Amino acid sequence: QVRFVESGGGLVQPGGSLRLSCAASGVMLSQTSIVWYRQFLGKKQREWVARISLEGEPYYINSVKGRFTISRDNTANTMYLQMDALKPDDTAIYYCNIAPNRAWGPGTQVTVSS
Repeated sequence: QVRFVESGGGLVQPGGSLRLSCAASGVMLSQTSIVWYRQFLGKKQREWVARISLEGEPYYINSVKGRFTISRDNTANTMYLQMDALKPDDTAIYYCNIAPNRAWGPGTQVTVSS
């Protein structure tokens, strides 16, 4: 059974940084495409934020390019999202998953506010 557990969220001021972690079990992250998503308050849909393709290439949505960095530790079977220069518009619940998606984890809340 594939499971994800996200952590590292919290309250941060605009311009601050957070590093999200996602521990995976039941799947080897090194052998699949990994994705970070976020879900804004009141929205049903999650939007993808950053991903690493099967070929190992990173991709980002335009609004986070240059501020977020996706990575993974194959030994720990964990993926990360380094978020710098955070903005209030980044406030959301962040989730990790693979492509195609499996069951969702609990997510981790990121709140950017002064």
